[in-house]
Amino acid sequence: MKTEQQYFEEGKSIQTYMNEMSTLKEESFAVYEQFHLPADGFAEKLKPYQLHFLTITEDWCGDAMMINPVIRKLAEAADIEMRVALRDADTDLIDRHLTNGGRAIPVILIFNNQGDLLGKWGPRAPKAQQIVDEVRGALPPKEDPSFAEKQKEAFGSLRKRYTEDSALWSDVYDSFKETLLAILK
Repeated sequence: MKTEQQYFEEGKSIQTYMNEMSTLKEESFAVYEQFHLPADGFAEKLKPYQLHFLTITEDWCGDAMMINPVIRKLAEAADIEMRVALRDADTDLIDRHLTNGGRAIPVILIFNNQGDLLGKWGPRAPKAQQIVDEVRGALPPKEDPSFAEKQKEAFGSLRKRYTEDSALWSDVYDSFKETLLAILK
């Protein structure tokens, strides 16, 4: 069985992954180009820790479309190598990091320079989770004939919000920062 570090070593760089995306690429790059790290000096503070990140993701995932570019910006500013493992290519890795029993993505694994897994973050920041819960709560029951259409509309609206709402991007950054601070203290 491969270790998380082995998945990291075999993974594509986040830059290569984003360049090769076949779904939600334009939206993901829109977030990447528009998100700016806060002037809080956090990236500089991370440099001495020599961390590296592995995101378990897929390019069809709306959450990943928003989150990966935000984490990439931090990783680049902090000289942290960030790589990608595709969830569906080898489910062994995601099955070690389930969220409430499900294969929710993205999940960002955080390693030290020796390859030890220090912690993880994901699949959503709290505000995004609240929004998703509200959207799901407003859907009709799955047995309802209009469910599929309503779900498609709801997820399209959510994807648009993820692509345009900079407050959500900041929430991702703040939530991830909080996780890193808890790991590194």
